Amino acid sequence: MFGLSELAVILIVVIAVLAAKKLPELARSAGKSARILKAEARAMKEQDKAQEAPAAPRIIQGGTLPPPAPRSGRTGDTPPGDRPAG
Repeated sequence: MFGLSELAVILIVVIAVLAAKKLPELARSAGKSARILKAEARAMKEQDKAQEAPAAPRIIQGGTLPPPAPRSGRTGDTPPGDRPAG
């Protein structure tokens, strides 16, 4: 009777005939999806490359940093070498 390849061709033709109005929209959607996927892959590669390179200090224009908070005298805040023996 029919082989697998003939059935696949018939199925593709039937889908094309029945969905002729939707095909341009589907193709456009597939193209957008491919572009988004490509852009995300490129962004991930750039992010990985940026993490491998030593980070340069970031300069923020027009802003000032608040002064550092004073350290309390609690034991949990002191480094291990500065603690009194006992």
